[in-house]
Amino acid sequence: MENIQKQQIKSKLELYVARYKSQNKASHSLSGVSSATISQVLNDNWSSINVEMWRNIATQIGYNEHVWNSVETTDFQLLTKVLKDAQIYSNVFAVTANAGGGKSHISRKYQENNQSAYLLQCSEYWNKKYFLGQLMQTMGRDFSGLTVSEMMDEAVRILKRQDNPLIILDEADKLTDQVLYFFITLYNQLEDHCGIVLLATDHLEKRIRKGLKLNKKGYKEIYSRIGRKFVELRGVGSMDIRQVCMANGVTTEKEIKAIIQDSEGDLRRVKRKVHAVKMKN
Repeated sequence: MENIQKQQIKSKLELYVARYKSQNKASHSLSGVSSATISQVLNDNWSSINVEMWRNIATQIGYNEHVWNSVETTDFQLLTKVLKDAQIYSNVFAVTANAGGGKSHISRKYQENNQSAYLLQCSEYWNKKYFLGQLMQTMGRDFSGLTVSEMMDEAVRILKRQDNPLIILDEADKLTDQVLYFFITLYNQLEDHCGIVLLATDHLEKRIRKGLKLNKKGYKEIYSRIGRKFVELRGVGSMDIRQVCMANGVTTEKEIKAIIQDSEGDLRRVKRKVHAVKMKN
């Protein structure tokens, strides 16, 4: 790994650590990275840090050597507004968007630029303990040896002591019912103290509406707590794709039109097509 990459990782790490109240808390949010290692990176003591550790740090703080320039699309502005509203006023929202619409990227950008905003990338295999462990780790807290009840009490205690905390549950539609019920518990204990935003595809809306029809346990409570409404992002339009192309070095009209026609409104597809055009050129 080149020194220029290490310097870029160091700069990114400085911004990451600044989001936490202490370097020690920042280290707790990173798996396998001690506070001493963070100190070594930030103080340019790199001789004892191996390549695997550099890569471990880079992956967890969101560093990528291949620069991709973000664009404030219509959905970028809308979702940022929703996240800010939730954080400032301790509101709860469920936001749906098509896959590839950029909601995960937007939420990561929001987390990077706002104190006490905690983003969790949800997965199907999470149980209650893993969910709470991820929340505690994201907050930079040591949860080793704690039971599920103790983790829940500690997470609530920490969040209630913070100014305008926000929990962002990305890909919330992947959570099992048992873990999704934790959303109700979090809401009940953190109402008026913490904002919560659920991000998902429209599968979450279909799932909740089906649960309502079947009178499934917890679904009426979930629906009530999100204000009986889903905020739907508008999707990626041709103007959004044009701006993304130009921001990332594709400027000819013919190439831009080809990317618009081939992308199907999916920003992941746009990124691949932009890469292909740049490699060709």
